[in-house]
Amino acid sequence: MPELPEVETVCQGLTPVLEGRQLTRVVARRLDLRFPLPEKFAERLTGRRIERLERRAKYILAYLDRGEVLLMHLGMSGRFSIGSVNSNQAGKPDQTGLSFGKHDHIIFETDAGSQIIFTDHRRFGMMDLFSANERATYRFLAKLGPEPLSEAFSAEYLVGALAGKRSPIKSALLDQRVVAGLGNIYVCEALFRAGISPENCAGTISRKSALRLVKDIRLVLQEAIKAGGSTLRDYRKTSGELGYFQTKFRVYDRAGATCLRRGCDGEIVRVVQSGRSTFFCPSCQT
Repeated sequence: MPELPEVETVCQGLTPVLEGRQLTRVVARRLDLRFPLPEKFAERLTGRRIERLERRAKYILAYLDRGEVLLMHLGMSGRFSIGSVNSNQAGKPDQTGLSFGKHDHIIFETDAGSQIIFTDHRRFGMMDLFSANERATYRFLAKLGPEPLSEAFSAEYLVGALAGKRSPIKSALLDQRVVAGLGNIYVCEALFRAGISPENCAGTISRKSALRLVKDIRLVLQEAIKAGGSTLRDYRKTSGELGYFQTKFRVYDRAGATCLRRGCDGEIVRVVQSGRSTFFCPSCQT
């Protein structure tokens, strides 16, 4: 599943073509993705101007000119591609006379002639509409923790948020109520950089370790965003290009390889925690 850097990269790619633009046509080629689309989804969006886009956790939020917000989630395999209204899409024509692929589910067209297509082979993505006035209580956003790149995410905060937790620290960091947007890849990478074992009890983290971990979480995310995210299977940027941070992995998906930390001759291992693969070096992550 795309994590914070991938979603941020997609949001940055959509911003120039959607922010400030009016949606002149919206086509929903099915009634549901992971969940049913809101009632009159296309009608409620057609004619609306997108005032701004932002990322929150793993969601992309488009603020509309009449007080609603379009929430979008990529799911496992969802991606956006950008073209023009006159571009010739492969596949069979839909009811509008335009041709799209089998898995091209949502199409947005703007007053600038841009065409943004949401493609999702597995249909684990989602889209919803809610009132901007209800953001604080909206079900998918209300309980999210702070953004890891924000000032609210500090060592003091992290120590407090993890206090009393008996779960492994790797599992605790994947809890979106603790910190928003982190996923399996970048938690493994950040824990390695910080020299912290993913099997350590979350509630025992010291302030010194928390300082190191917060710094390394930010560095890993910033480097990954700069690299356009990580492409392992389906993820692509809106330009169609692949991310390349996977070429910089130090532990993730490197089970059996020699540790890359200078002076360490350990071997990267894979364990399963809460049903997820965890990669780390037992020799230098303590």
